[in-house]
Amino acid sequence: MIVVLKHNVSQARKEQLIAWLENLGLRIHVSDGEYQTVLGLIGDTSRVDMDLVASLEIVDSVKRVSEPFKCCNRKFHPDDMVVEIGSVKVGGGHFAMIAGPCSVESEEQIVTVAKAVKASGANLLRGGAFKPRTSPYDFAGLKATGLELLKIARQETGLPIVTELMNIMDIDLFEDVDVIQVGARNMQNFDLLRELGKLDKPVLLKRGLANTLKELLMSAEYIMASGNERVMLCERGIRTFSDYTRNTLDLSAVPMLHELTHLPVIVDPSHATGIAKLVPPMALAGAAAGADGLIIEVHNDPMHALCDGAQSLRPEDFDALAKKVFAVREICRA
Repeated sequence: MIVVLKHNVSQARKEQLIAWLENLGLRIHVSDGEYQTVLGLIGDTSRVDMDLVASLEIVDSVKRVSEPFKCCNRKFHPDDMVVEIGSVKVGGGHFAMIAGPCSVESEEQIVTVAKAVKASGANLLRGGAFKPRTSPYDFAGLKATGLELLKIARQETGLPIVTELMNIMDIDLFEDVDVIQVGARNMQNFDLLRELGKLDKPVLLKRGLANTLKELLMSAEYIMASGNERVMLCERGIRTFSDYTRNTLDLSAVPMLHELTHLPVIVDPSHATGIAKLVPPMALAGAAAGADGLIIEVHNDPMHALCDGAQSLRPEDFDALAKKVFAVREICRA
């Protein structure tokens, strides 16, 4: 249920109404917009007399929310969420260009790539330290050592770092990580999501390879219901009948998610296609579709990459792509 208050309601009267609703056993999500305040009522709202609330002088309207997701519902929070990561802002017109290698392999590699992508306009550095791999024989990352190398790259460039957490047991190692990524395979690891909800740290939540948008939003709800509202969603492609690409990039998810939720939406064309030459056109399409950011794999030597070299761009190719992405965004803003 949402309660929309009239314009210019005093803080004292607003707090009085919130206290009364909380006494009914509800949790109240407050969204203060420029012209109105929206109270999102979370919990068993069956005990709330809608007619009584609607009759209050300070209330403009009362509506039931039928969707199972509440905290991440745009009806609860009409304005776009802006996630702040140090000096970087994502959402609400602020664009994130996240770039870096699939996996951290050495200090020289990650620092070289970090400097290159920053020079091309990236404002966040991605890199895998803990890697979920389909085969148990594939390179699974440098783990804690990889995290330390990412921090060195951050120190060298100033770029905040984005990296994946796979296991609750490793969460303490991520204390100094700027953005924790939840990979597609962990999208419904609900114990992990609850723990991330206890942190005051941005989370990049990737859509599972066979999950619906509602399931993605319900996973975001687990994080937000536990107290952490700094969530970004990521469309990274889903498994379909396509036999030429790694996955199928669902670009319709971008405007649909923007309609359903106030959370920023990031597009990952690298994992969606699995083919380097397809990354640029899909990245441009994602920007044109209204994505709040892109996450792109960049490697200084893709042919010898230990992970996903086939989908990684060279720094010079990323530089050319970044210029086109920024141009597309300018056109779409016009």
